[in-house]
Amino acid sequence: MARYEYGGDEFIFVELSEEMSLEVNFQAMAITEELRKENQPGIVDICPSNASYMVRFDPDKIHPDELIAKLKDLEQTVSINDFEISARIVDVPILFDDPWTNEALMRFRDRHQDPTSTDLEYAARINGFESKEELIKAITDSPYLVSMIGFVPGLPWCYQMVPREQQIEVPKYVRPRTFTPERAFGFGGAFAVIYPVQGAGGYQLFGTSATPIFEKDQRSYDFKDSMTFPRQGDVFRYRSITLEEYEEIRKQVEEGTFRYLTKDITFTPKTVLEDPKGFSEDVLRRLYA
Repeated sequence: MARYEYGGDEFIFVELSEEMSLEVNFQAMAITEELRKENQPGIVDICPSNASYMVRFDPDKIHPDELIAKLKDLEQTVSINDFEISARIVDVPILFDDPWTNEALMRFRDRHQDPTSTDLEYAARINGFESKEELIKAITDSPYLVSMIGFVPGLPWCYQMVPREQQIEVPKYVRPRTFTPERAFGFGGAFAVIYPVQGAGGYQLFGTSATPIFEKDQRSYDFKDSMTFPRQGDVFRYRSITLEEYEEIRKQVEEGTFRYLTKDITFTPKTVLEDPKGFSEDVLRRLYA
């Protein structure tokens, strides 16, 4: 059952479920999309999340109880069966087991569950893989849904579009690091992320993205409309690359000539939930055709 809470004088928080699933995330996306379409007077902002969403409103224009009644009605009437998602499939090149994130994570082994191994080695072991190479293959074999944007501007929370029993899961550090490199690729819980900028962090570090997801000066083509690249609903395919490929892509980024490989896609939640393997195969076929 969904939980509705007041957030001070101007916010309503709605938790649709205590745990994340593709179905719940699709529901949050469908409800907030319908709310946007209705353009209700008094609503200032709508912020969808993994298994919840938040609405900012003007209390001089709409009473919070009236808004909650409206949101409860949407919960009952909006169906993901009628929801269609128009998004991008995106190729995201990742250098796994890179020297920069390895140097960073080794500085904080006293904050980790297993100080004797790297984050990749630890994650592979607890997920039942015989090697870190097997874990990397499992990460890159299937695409991810960008389920929300947050924590810091532009950070994509990505949930792999595979059956629940195939989900990779890892705990966060026992205590957070005080340093994480810009563009570090990490995993926490069942979510893959890319850190947009240098900062603190507690996710397990597996590699680094060759490409930016945040660009303050908006020099590159992919950032001409926004300083942040990811959008909720995007489908990311994390692709493992070599150091040589990484250096070539970094050169293009620095010259301002790099463009993400993307393809537009329209899909329904039903397509993903009923046949995630078939959906994944279709995504990869379209992206690299």
